[in-house]
Amino acid sequence: MQTRGQPCFRLKIPWRLEKRPWEEASVAAVPLQQGGLQADVMSSFQTSVFGFFISQLCIGPLRAQLGTTANIKPIVVGRCYNYITLVNPGLRIDCEEIWTRFEESVVLQSPFNTTLDYHQMFHAIPQTWPCNRCLFWSKTRSLMHSYTAVERHFWTLEDTLVGFMFNDLVWCGQEKHSGFDFSSCPPWAASRRHPVYSLWRQASQNFAEMACGNITVLLNGSISNAFNRKSMFGSVELDGLDPCRVDYVNIRVVTNLQGPFRESCSKGSIADLIQILRSRGFRWTCTHNDEALVTLQCVQNPEQSSCRRCASGSTRPHVGLNHPQIRVAVKTEGGPI
Repeated sequence: MQTRGQPCFRLKIPWRLEKRPWEEASVAAVPLQQGGLQADVMSSFQTSVFGFFISQLCIGPLRAQLGTTANIKPIVVGRCYNYITLVNPGLRIDCEEIWTRFEESVVLQSPFNTTLDYHQMFHAIPQTWPCNRCLFWSKTRSLMHSYTAVERHFWTLEDTLVGFMFNDLVWCGQEKHSGFDFSSCPPWAASRRHPVYSLWRQASQNFAEMACGNITVLLNGSISNAFNRKSMFGSVELDGLDPCRVDYVNIRVVTNLQGPFRESCSKGSIADLIQILRSRGFRWTCTHNDEALVTLQCVQNPEQSSCRRCASGSTRPHVGLNHPQIRVAVKTEGGPI
């Protein structure tokens, strides 16, 4: 059972996916900007298009790549031992038992249109994580990793044991045969009844339910529907937050340095998010283009005109008063900015 306020250790894990695969992305009229938020949206789209053409040329090899990840057992068990040995040595976990319960949840199950139950596996992982450090995000993957690398007190789903073990893996069982299907698994990005999606949904729900104190939500203001009810945050994590455990929901909206500037604290879908928080009794704050987040983008894109250095030699990005990047904050419910 997770407890509130326990100390923990953390190690940043690189993710290869530019956004969560199950999240729908709005890509129309959004120019690609290297290192910016659009990279999160566009890279998966480009990868999907490229994969489609490759599939027409080489169906056999592609199907093999879409099967269960090769050597999945030594990968998962090895990551588990790595985590409890180097990342969080205080965690007392039986890695072999976790694998056994995971395997029992997947094998002899249809990979098509099936919602798997991983509760026995999660029951074997009594992990704790701290208050005032949980970071949730949607379509801001690249910036999120840069942000957490600098603001190291944040704690994301991938900092948990489950996030560490199953990151970037694919798996599915066989309904009429024991074991995993290593030759072909259905694409899971488009299905919410897939073995992989079922695990990440449960992990996200657990992460949200245990969130406490002040939490942070990082959203992309350069796309329409920055807050999307179909995303993992909008459909699972938001509903899992407990207003009795969470003191403040601190929303941070960030746009690309050169735009587009589609949503902010007072415009677009983020206003819908704020209304939901109000109706459920959450206290909240919302900040648009936090200075630290803008600075991180300037580090990645120093040639952008909005990142001109001040004549005094200051390391802060120069942002004109009329520039859309000027910081705007909204405060309600007596909450701190």
